[in-house]
Amino acid sequence: MYLITCLCGQDINGRLLTVNKAAPRGSRVERPPRQFGGPSFRIYVGNLPWQVDDSKLVQLFSEHGKVVDARVVYDRESGRSRGFGFVTMATQDELDDAIAALDGQVSVDSLPFA
Repeated sequence: MYLITCLCGQDINGRLLTVNKAAPRGSRVERPPRQFGGPSFRIYVGNLPWQVDDSKLVQLFSEHGKVVDARVVYDRESGRSRGFGFVTMATQDELDDAIAALDGQVSVDSLPFA
């Protein structure tokens, strides 16, 4: 085993050798828990008019609370909006308020930027 660990980091034929040690059979390796950054208050927003961009989405949702992030998804080939996006609000209450106010009640004609 000592010989193998001595080779770790050595250059052999132009390639750097890396030696990983396995835990003994039957033992558990303690790993730190994954961190995903806390709660996310993100929602999907569909049926958007083609002319809606990120700033217009922020404008619409900011009437109902603090918008952390708003993204419209665009087609790679044409660069045109795909008609949907995602909005992240600061709190669950603001998210619920925006959903209650905008879900199924906003038509293209009533949008301030249509």
